[in-house]
Amino acid sequence: MEQAECDHHALLGCADVAWSQIPGCPAGVPVLLRGLLDQVAGPEALRVLGNVLMNSVFHVSTAMPPALPFLISLAAVPDIAVRPGLVDLLVVAAELSQPVDADNGRQVLLLGNDCDHPEREWCRDAFAAHASALRALLEDKTLPDGLISADDRECLLKAVEPQWHPSS
Repeated sequence: MEQAECDHHALLGCADVAWSQIPGCPAGVPVLLRGLLDQVAGPEALRVLGNVLMNSVFHVSTAMPPALPFLISLAAVPDIAVRPGLVDLLVVAAELSQPVDADNGRQVLLLGNDCDHPEREWCRDAFAAHASALRALLEDKTLPDGLISADDRECLLKAVEPQWHPSS
């Protein structure tokens, strides 16, 4: 990997995260994040990273919260080939980090109780901590049409502003 990619502004600090200390997380996450910047390796890096960051189709892994700041920063890079996939991964993380209604049996069956999945709250905290960067991405006038659909935009806004409702 070229040194310029290793020092990319969107990845500042990723080598400082103790990835191998996160249960079930490989130490090579910084390599996958850097791989997203490569035109050729990007799609495979995104596929593998998605597997690392998701425990299943209904659950984010404990590696997702520390990865979110880097995913948000990378999604803001205009010429990154996997930008649509990064936006999709952010939307999935935002959707799956929403609190589960403990009185909704179907939701609990599919997603589990919040007390059993603290990574959801950690993701909400990460989205809140990086709300300004995510809002900047959503307000970027140079985004290609269709990169972020209205529904995806609403989902991401809800992640940074939990009380936000489109009808308000």
